[in-house]
Order: sequence, then C-alpha cells, then structure tokens
Amino acid sequence: MRRSHVVVAAIATVAVLAGAGAVWLIRGGEGPEGAAARYADAWSRGDFAAMRGLTDGPPADFETRLTRTRDDLGVTRQRYAAASVGRPKDGKAGGSYSAELTLSAGRTWKYTGALPLVQRDGDWRVAWSPDLVHPMLQEGQRLRAARAWPDRAEIQAADGSSLNASPSGSVQQFVGPVGALSAEAAAKIGPPYQKGDPGGLEGLQRQYERRLAGTPALSVQIVGADGTPVKTLQRFGGSDGKPLRTTLDPKVQRAAGEALGAVDKPASLVALRPSTGEVLAVANKPGGYNRALMGQYPPGSTFKVVTAAALVAGGMDAGTKVPCPATTTVGGRTFKNYKHEDFGTIPLREAFAHSCNTTFARLAVDKLGEKRLAQVAAQFGFNAPVIAGLPAVRAAFPQNKDDTSFASASFGQGQVLTSPLNMAGVAAAAASGTWRSPRVVDQALAAKAVDAKGRAPEKPHRLEPAIERALHSLMPAVVSEGTAAGVGFPSGTAGKTGTAEFGEAAEGADPPTHAWFIGYRGDLAFAVIVEGGGTGAEAAAPLAARFLKGVR
Repeated sequence: MRRSHVVVAAIATVAVLAGAGAVWLIRGGEGPEGAAARYADAWSRGDFAAMRGLTDGPPADFETRLTRTRDDLGVTRQRYAAASVGRPKDGKAGGSYSAELTLSAGRTWKYTGALPLVQRDGDWRVAWSPDLVHPMLQEGQRLRAARAWPDRAEIQAADGSSLNASPSGSVQQFVGPVGALSAEAAAKIGPPYQKGDPGGLEGLQRQYERRLAGTPALSVQIVGADGTPVKTLQRFGGSDGKPLRTTLDPKVQRAAGEALGAVDKPASLVALRPSTGEVLAVANKPGGYNRALMGQYPPGSTFKVVTAAALVAGGMDAGTKVPCPATTTVGGRTFKNYKHEDFGTIPLREAFAHSCNTTFARLAVDKLGEKRLAQVAAQFGFNAPVIAGLPAVRAAFPQNKDDTSFASASFGQGQVLTSPLNMAGVAAAAASGTWRSPRVVDQALAAKAVDAKGRAPEKPHRLEPAIERALHSLMPAVVSEGTAAGVGFPSGTAGKTGTAEFGEAAEGADPPTHAWFIGYRGDLAFAVIVEGGGTGAEAAAPLAARFLKGVR
C-alpha cells in the first residue's frame, strides 16, 4: 500500500527554475539567436525578472508562476539551452530549446520545446504561450509532480522484533513519532521532502528518516483545472526504506520499565553491555522528556569512581590507608560526610564504600590536581561527544576556578554535569576495563554517525590495568559492606551510590538532592537516577536491585 502525496505546480507557464545551472550560450549579437541564448541563460539561472524583459506578452503574474512552478515541482537543478534558431522572416523566427531538470531524489527529466521569437520595436523577444513550458501543455492545464511514498520500514529491537507498536512509553519515546512535516523540518531534511510529507518528528524516526522512509515514486503529469490527470509525461520508480535494527534488548527493556513502575518522582534508567557499548535499555518516567540521554545532572558521589581511578593511577591501591574525618576544610569551605560520619583512618576501599566526601575532597587537592583528574575523567568519556545514534548530551568536567570548587568537583558537585547514559558508560568502563562510546545501532551505522559539529564517535579508551583491578575491589564493597549493603542486590553486583545536591536550600535545611546508583553485574552495566529522590541508597539503589532481579 502506498501513501500518495501530490504537489500541484502553478498554472501552465514557463518552465521552471532556480539556482545556477550550466548553459550552452549561442552568441549572435542583437538577432534572434542572441535573444534565445539570453532567454535560456536567464531560465537556467532562475532570473525570472530578466526572462520577463525578454518575453513578448508575459502574463501579469509571470514571476510568481515561475517561482511556484519551480518550488512545487521540487526542482533542485536545471539546464536550459537554445537548441536552434531559424532564419527570421517578417519579424518572426522559429526556435527550440532543450531542458534538463533535476527533480526530487536526483531524478532527471529531459524534454525539448518550441522557442518562437518575434521582433517588437527592433528587439527580439520570446513569444509567450502556455505551451512554452512544455509542448503538450494547453491553456487551463497545469503541471503536477505526483509522489507516492513507500510503506515506512520498521525500527527493530536487537532480536528483530518490531518496536514501532511497543506498548512501552519509554520505547515509543526512544523510537519517536511520525507525522506531517512542517516547512522548516522538510527544508532541514532537504529534497525530496516538502511541507506535509510524512516524516520522523523525534527520536530514531527523525535521526534515521531517510533510511526508514525510502524514496518516493514520482510521476510528472499534465492535469486539468480540477486536478484530473490528462497525461503522464514521465515516471520514476521509488525505493523501499530499510529497517533499522537497534541494540535494545526486549527483556532488559521490560525489566527497566518495570523497575521504574512504582516510583513517584521523575526517574530514568539506562543499561549497557560493557563489552560492546550497546545500549540495552532506556527507560524514562514520566515520558515527554528523554532525561536518560538529554538530562544534565550533577553526578554526586557516583563520580568518585573517576576520582578513585585517578588516585589509583597515581600510585594508590584499594588497601592504601586514607583519612575519613567528619569534616575537612579546603580554601575556607568546610566539606562534610553524610550525617557527619567519622571513620578515622581506613583503607581506600572502605572510604569508597562509605562514600567519604572528606577523603576524596582532600586527596583530590593534595594528591591529584585538576589537570590529572580531568585527564582521567576524559578516559571515562567526560568532555567527549557521545554519539549513540540519537542526540545525547556530553558529560562535562569543566575547569574549576580554585581549590574549593575543585574539591567539590572531585565528588561530583560544583559544575560537573552528566546524564544517565554517560554514567552508565562510566559503570561499563569500570566493568570491562575499557570505555566505549554508547551506541543504539549496529557498529557499522554507529561508525558513520557524527554529532552536530561533524565529530565522529570517540574510539574506545582502555583503562590502566591497575585502575580496573582497583575498581573491581572498590565497587563490590559498596554493595557488600558500604552505603548499599542493605538493599538486597543479587550476588555479583558492584556499584556506587550518589546523592547529588542541586538548587537552593531552604533556610536551616539541607539542599534538595538527586538520588543515583550506577553499577554492573557480569556484562550488564546501568545507571539509575531519581530526580529529587533524596539519597542514592534509599531511592535509586532499590530500583537498580529490582531491575537486576527482573533481568535474571
């Protein structure tokens, strides 16, 4: 079945045309040959005002007719040439022209027409009549480019099942709607698209519009005043769209959606396959905004995965003794642990497990320095474009103005911003030892993707072996003995809680916080955020545990 979309050209007029096209010039002084050459040249350039000056008896709306004809036929390039001019007799001369018009999707329509010339007041001009546009066109008839779009190809899950009719709101947000394009949207996609054509409005439908839609069949017709076809002048075949196979795993996606089912605050969950970077699930609640890919949040203590990696790369290991006092002061600002906990001097593994802000703020300033932490953050995808096959924001670790702001950044506060997709990528890097740019389509398509500035995906970053070993000790401790010990995760889970302050605090109260949990289990990595949810252990970690149990 085909959905037809018809574009009606202006009433029969002179044939089309905009844009500069090549033209064969006949130079013959002031005779009919020169007039014919100038006319063909102006026609090729789309200079309708110049054409009017060379036309005998043009209609009042001459330029408007030509402009509408060009636009409605969807001409993208044209070449007109005066083919021949006969000897003048009694102020008249016969002539002909050749036309080569490039229509939508690069289809070329060629024909020849008559170019009669008359002499008026000593100047030669082209005599206007409706059949100047095409030799078979008569008064009251119009040209029409009739298009028929093929049935749109499917967007598929990793197992080949269709996602187009999925009952999941998150999946439908991921896939995106199809609807009538605005003039602006059609122009952005480019030919053969026109206002009113069916097209992807958001999500994968928009990102892979040309692949999914295929190419419409096209016929150039003469129609009567009522739109009834009189004659078809040219037919061009179309091509079917190609299905888009995504990396979404229906089982993992279902578990993600069910995990967020009971939450009453805005939340998101992203799951990746660490060994490949494939996005297995994207869940948002509520719909309407893809916070999983486009949301920007301070990561809070989940960023300690990165800071710990930098400390290990600098010579520490999981057993290195570090101080974890209740408070510490950097540049005049006092930093504190959750509930002012004081653990004394303990191994780095325990400081990480108990999420000691004071430990990481102090060590970052005293042992790392901003330049080194920024370098390690880059290994985990910060400040790099994320080209997943869909628009996605980059994780940002900006330059800090002083030690105080740097200390805050070391445990994911200050100006550090990230998304659930980015943080799932951090967890995946910790799991596999290699950071990979997340992707939602197959490797071949992902390799061709670029962001809005034309940048290609980052190549995989192999973490230093010492970092991988340390994180495989630090992150399991969070679940076995640290901040997420009482959540009830399945065996083999490793992760990190995060409680990220945002906004302004009411007088006498602590600032509101987003709740985070990132982690991995086998070849499955994930990130969960609950906006304004409180602590990561209380709000996000239970959702992550429910998700993992649903996947099993």
